[in-house]
Amino acid sequence: MSWPGVIHAYLPYLPFAADTPIITLNEGNTPLIRADRLAEAIAPKAGLQLYLKYEGLNPTGSFKDRGMTAAITQAVAEGAKTVICASTGNTAASAAAYAARAGLRCLVLVPEGKIALGKLAASLAYGAEVISIAGSFDDGLNLVCEIVRRQPIALVNSINPWRLEGQKTAAFEICDQLGGRAPDWHCLPVGNAGNISAYWLGYRQYGKGLPRLLGGQASGAAPIVLGRVVEKPETLATAIRIGNPARWQQALAALDESGGIITAVSDDDILQSWRLLARLEGVFVEPASATGLAALKQQIALGEIDPVGKTAVCVLTGHGLKDPATAVAHANPPHTLPADITALEAYLQR
Repeated sequence: MSWPGVIHAYLPYLPFAADTPIITLNEGNTPLIRADRLAEAIAPKAGLQLYLKYEGLNPTGSFKDRGMTAAITQAVAEGAKTVICASTGNTAASAAAYAARAGLRCLVLVPEGKIALGKLAASLAYGAEVISIAGSFDDGLNLVCEIVRRQPIALVNSINPWRLEGQKTAAFEICDQLGGRAPDWHCLPVGNAGNISAYWLGYRQYGKGLPRLLGGQASGAAPIVLGRVVEKPETLATAIRIGNPARWQQALAALDESGGIITAVSDDDILQSWRLLARLEGVFVEPASATGLAALKQQIALGEIDPVGKTAVCVLTGHGLKDPATAVAHANPPHTLPADITALEAYLQR
């Protein structure tokens, strides 16, 4: 039987009527990958059971599809003809795809020059009207919040509560994939803070145990860690380059209730974890996706997390092809050889 998408799969836990027409691309059911080599690299001889929830294998390449199926389904149910969002890229691509699926007009506001190529390309390919603004993501979010107060347009950013309803299904999946239990630690990047809020909502609702949450922010875009808005956030992890998270207080509540930790990691730490994921486990993600792993690695090294005998899940939020320019810029360059067997043999002897 084919996977029906997250709303059909978990309908008893979602606030949709059974006869609601669902807008789906069969999102969800992403793999939970055991990462033994990586566990040994960050916590030698500790017996850490480390898993990678690879959300980059959703239809548009990011975790956003879980929330977008719910947001667009509800928008259609309410009679919307146009949807809008502000985005650093992943929300834009997801909104564009699901709006296309539903036959809706889609407008996305992105910060000029601050969106990764793969995300921009997808948004354009799905037919969204992409509007580049001379400002930050936070400026864009303020604009879209204002326009929906003036015009009959559906806002599909994560401040839309239906987004969290869809995204919480990833917590259900993790518990199911772990044999009916939650991990000890759940580690993930924190940008606009919708995802960390949604996971906690899901774990609490599903009743299979509660993990401690570990949120990672980039040090140049760490408003929750700093306790203040960052006016000009900067990080190569474009997906979390956000200075004033919409779900700030909800994320803090989730961290507090779970006995969790929020920490900042440098771009160098993010890139190191990004390389480890690819080279030790064969999992290629966009840089922001490695932030949860970087946070886990940091906290183990600092002695704040005891890894002995623990289970940890790191959420990998987006596929590596979302940001190919960063991948090429920070990977080893290709070698050039003549088309000659002798040259190839000589290279092998290096």
